[in-house]
Amino acid sequence: PLFLIGVYVCDVTGKALGVHDYGGIVWDEVVGMLLVLAFAPAAWAGWLLAFALFRLFDIVKPWPIRWFDQRVGGGFGVMIDDVIAALFAIAVQALIWR
Repeated sequence: PLFLIGVYVCDVTGKALGVHDYGGIVWDEVVGMLLVLAFAPAAWAGWLLAFALFRLFDIVKPWPIRWFDQRVGGGFGVMIDDVIAALFAIAVQALIWR
């Protein structure tokens, strides 16, 4: 439900402001971070690594994250690149913590 709410909120806000991914709206980052934390070990080191990995992938945007960020519009486009960044972070966490 948080993803779907985000699609709606980001779409409406983007249209109202005339900006595709307004920096002041962080719903997409919150959803991505919650997803990563759901798979992180319940300890400060796990949370710190989860945050660092998510931010790394969200900022650098390696392929295919950048592709989705640049080519998918609306609220879905705003949300999906952060979810994919979260999946990358989860994959790296899985390799580190196994």
